[in-house]
Amino acid sequence: MRKTTVSVICTLLLATMGWSQTKDVPVFVSGTEGHKSYRIPAIIGLPNGELLAFCEGRVHGAGDFGDINIVLRRSNDKGKSWSPLQTVIDEGTLQAGNPAPVVDLTDPAYPNGRIFLFYNTGNNHEGEVRKGNGLREVWYVTSINNGLTWSAPVNITRHTHRPKQPQANTAYNFGNDWRSYANTPGHAMQFSSGRYKGRIFVAANHSAGDPQSQFTDYSAHGYYTDDHGKTFHLSETVNLPGSNESTATELSDNKLMMNSRNQKGDIRERIVSISSDGGATWDTTYFDATLPDPVNQGSILTVGMKKGKAIVAFSNAANAQRRDNLTLRISYDDGKTWAKNFVIAKSEKDKGDYAAYSDLVRISKNEIGVLYEKGDYSTIVFTVVKWR
Repeated sequence: MRKTTVSVICTLLLATMGWSQTKDVPVFVSGTEGHKSYRIPAIIGLPNGELLAFCEGRVHGAGDFGDINIVLRRSNDKGKSWSPLQTVIDEGTLQAGNPAPVVDLTDPAYPNGRIFLFYNTGNNHEGEVRKGNGLREVWYVTSINNGLTWSAPVNITRHTHRPKQPQANTAYNFGNDWRSYANTPGHAMQFSSGRYKGRIFVAANHSAGDPQSQFTDYSAHGYYTDDHGKTFHLSETVNLPGSNESTATELSDNKLMMNSRNQKGDIRERIVSISSDGGATWDTTYFDATLPDPVNQGSILTVGMKKGKAIVAFSNAANAQRRDNLTLRISYDDGKTWAKNFVIAKSEKDKGDYAAYSDLVRISKNEIGVLYEKGDYSTIVFTVVKWR
């Protein structure tokens, strides 16, 4: 059979499965452009139609601590091709990570939108920070030219973190003894309508006090701003020990959903928290038995409305044993049930971390982009799914 015939058949099969023609385009390839590893993807769409893909560029290896930069590529053709690598944050030999970008579309001072990139820095391994031997800080930078250049960093640790003063030479002493700290991973969110229109909310997590068995010193929380980054407020902590890496989205009736990883690993399902006051407090928290998870990250995104309810997309490695079977799900009822499922990536060998962290972006009315880690963290690739 000639190659052209095979190509036509493959295209028809992909169309039948609901895929667009943009599938698994490499965006960040480990071992290239000065970084041995790329991890922790995040992606946003801009008002001009461009896509910005962020991740951690890990200089010396795949470890979570060390010389880690936040890097960026852009696409102006819906993810079919990507620009050269751009370094946004470089803290020298120390760590900068957990990029959580969002576009502020409601600030009258910036009618074309302003990008916020929230991130964390750290001066020791996570295990040592949990013991009180180190500090994680919270920052943001902004861009008013679609990410071509960025502002000076703004340190918001005093407003979004509650460390007890883990180091003698730090200025933080709140007495709450929060230690490890991390944004999201993935994009942050902004309310587009309703009572909290304009509020930017960043899902996060922290550890408190000495390390506990089964990671019960961890809890999820969030922080938010109603005045375009001038002031920040902490949400209530999720009342479920072990709740960890989180992502959030807007629902109908002014509600917010936060979806978290269960670091304890005793229940291999996603943790869902619902807020009716814009993420300040939590009405209820529960495990979603329809969202299996191997103690990994997930991404959630509102992509439209139907009959007064939010259409919510969610992606994660839907396998309780390992990071594999990356699946995109669609809900038409504010995330209560999941009506559609699309398998994005699945290993034929059923072993290893084939597909891990992911992040979602709206491409069009009928298309969702998925930026995800593939092939045992060897690449971060981009795929577009035609979901309706």
